[in-house]
Amino acid sequence: MKEEQDYIRDIAEIRSMMERSSKFASLSGLSGILAGIYALAGAFIVYHYYSFNPDSVDYTNYSAGSLINVIAIALIILILALGSAVFLSYKKGNQKGEKIWNTTSRRLIANMAVPLSAGGILILIFLVKGLVGLIIPSTLLFYGLAIYNASKFTFGEMKFMGLLQIGLGLISAYFIEFSLFIWAFGFGVVHIAYGTYMHFKYERR
Repeated sequence: MKEEQDYIRDIAEIRSMMERSSKFASLSGLSGILAGIYALAGAFIVYHYYSFNPDSVDYTNYSAGSLINVIAIALIILILALGSAVFLSYKKGNQKGEKIWNTTSRRLIANMAVPLSAGGILILIFLVKGLVGLIIPSTLLFYGLAIYNASKFTFGEMKFMGLLQIGLGLISAYFIEFSLFIWAFGFGVVHIAYGTYMHFKYERR
């Protein structure tokens, strides 16, 4: 009986080791919360200060100067979100004695890179063609595809967040007049809710 219990325990330990080696567990829930806050702040700024809220696919009447400002704000949000994710993941990895740059993290990034690169190129095409109204849905859609694609290398909850972002992207493509608010919900509220859930489930122990 004791040998059987030892055997079961050994199998459980081996399984746990295999899961840790194949999953990137250094993602920080706090980085998701911060990303959501950055997104909500950015959406508020572009809506209230630059009146950016596309109501159709073709939005060529929007001034070039204001559009550049909106793009700059979007890039700032992206840099802040990525910077927070890298810093907090590095800090979490150090606390666990794990390196964040390993085979698993490289696979995670590689699986995210393809849909994000394709989405980035498509967004540039929309900008050149003046199809500004399709940019917001595209960011949600391709981000969701990237998250879903990379979910097998990290927490399983990422898959559901990816599907949610894809759904929001499709909805915002149909309701373009509400796309900025849908974007704020997807990148803001969803990130904050997801980050809070992950923080209390995996980090507050």
